[in-house]
Amino acid sequence: MPMHQYFMGMSQLELINRAPGFFKYQPHNVAAHSWKVTQIAQFLADVEEQGGATINWKSVYEKALNHDYTERFIGDIKTPVKYATSTLRSMLADVEDSMTENFIKSEIPEQFQAAYTRRLGEGKDSTIEGKILSISDKIDLLYEAYGELEKFNPEPVFVNIFQSSLEALAEFKDMASVKYLAKEILPEIFKEEFIHKNLLFDLAKSLLPDFAEVIKD
Repeated sequence: MPMHQYFMGMSQLELINRAPGFFKYQPHNVAAHSWKVTQIAQFLADVEEQGGATINWKSVYEKALNHDYTERFIGDIKTPVKYATSTLRSMLADVEDSMTENFIKSEIPEQFQAAYTRRLGEGKDSTIEGKILSISDKIDLLYEAYGELEKFNPEPVFVNIFQSSLEALAEFKDMASVKYLAKEILPEIFKEEFIHKNLLFDLAKSLLPDFAEVIKD
């Protein structure tokens, strides 16, 4: 029971496109997304640590690097479909959990199974590291949508993705990392020209008080 299939799975993740079924000027795959989320999480953990939080760095990296590995089993399902109903979302999660458990038992050496059960489990939990993962995931999603809006891609799904990303980030608006995003990064984004900019600008102001305060000055 070597790690051959686990290593092979990394290449498979390069072949799984994100936001499938929509025209994109710049396609993204799950492997690249995982790398970007890890880079973002690393920075956000720095921000939180400088703000006084105690960070478990091992957990940050494990959660970020592995958070979408299990998509090799079910692919990247369109977000509107994946979250259409809570029942469907729960059923998909059950399938993913079952396939992950079977994969670990059959393909991961026994002495490493506990570690990979932890790594391939749901990383978006109530810990600060889990919250950092949630924020990082949405920031990369926001930037994927922004890249298409900046190129004036008329697909309405990218406006919806940008909107839903802002709404998800607003759930963590009291965290130092989201405050940094609102004060330092979003103003830079909105200096650029892109389709539906005014709509998204107003939404950001309404959702993130720190952003509204900065752009008022």
